[in-house]
Amino acid sequence: MRTEHTRDVIALLSSTVNRLIQSDGDHQTAISPLSLHRRSVANTTHCIYNLSLGIVLQGEKQIMIGNQILTYTAGQSMLTTIDIPIISHTRQTRNHQPFLGVMLLLDVPMITEMVMEMGQVHLKEKVQPSFGIQTIDYTLLEAINRLVNLLDEPVLLPQLAPILQQEIMIRLLTGPNGIYLRQLIKTGSISQKIAQAVSWLKQNFVQEMRMDELAEHVYMSPSTFRQHFREMTGISPLQYQKQLRLQEARHLMLNQHFDVGHAAGLVGYESASQFSREYSRLFGNAPQRDIQDLQFI
Repeated sequence: MRTEHTRDVIALLSSTVNRLIQSDGDHQTAISPLSLHRRSVANTTHCIYNLSLGIVLQGEKQIMIGNQILTYTAGQSMLTTIDIPIISHTRQTRNHQPFLGVMLLLDVPMITEMVMEMGQVHLKEKVQPSFGIQTIDYTLLEAINRLVNLLDEPVLLPQLAPILQQEIMIRLLTGPNGIYLRQLIKTGSISQKIAQAVSWLKQNFVQEMRMDELAEHVYMSPSTFRQHFREMTGISPLQYQKQLRLQEARHLMLNQHFDVGHAAGLVGYESASQFSREYSRLFGNAPQRDIQDLQFI
């Protein structure tokens, strides 16, 4: 019976999202952490997934993280507990209906507040990837549905949106992924240390990275740091930094019209040829050709 109810809620939520967003793209909403997503043709995107819960309502999404490829379809969710660079490929349904999805950014202060109110739980240290796909629980999906439908009630939205966000957080904390969200805020946990390292890299990716210093910054040995960083993000710290640099360079060339050499220098590359090689390897095309192609999409 619950499976049938879940399908019904997915259908209702798909209809609502399809009505709210008529054009392809990533659409921010009046509820700032909530975004709605639509693709009417297959689409590949390089981006960073933040601490968030993503849900596919229609179609299919394939995620590439490092050498790992994950696929999730309608009725499945992806929880990301640490910011990670990804390659995302969306597909329509077999009936050529557009891909539809919902993403809710999560908030560390809210996680901390909810954990304090619910009480601490003794956690056995457990390291796992900072991303995971699973079938979404009916009660969590229903709470997401009520949050999205609140967009049709702008008068009530300021008062009810925070309450619904708290409910969603509580359901996440008491669900299968609760342990990983709790470890994220547990002082001294491996999850928290890797999250700190990720935060440092995001703020300082232009700088030359010294592995030993970064490991020392989070109170870990270099070998242990490399091991746990890869376990949680799917890539090495150096690969993480490289993807941040290349994504930022792509943004500078596409949106601020910087030339290749200027963009490469701004993100920390001293060699333009090395930049072009690594850019082509990640995006599948030389920088100038890639930007020209993107401008005609």
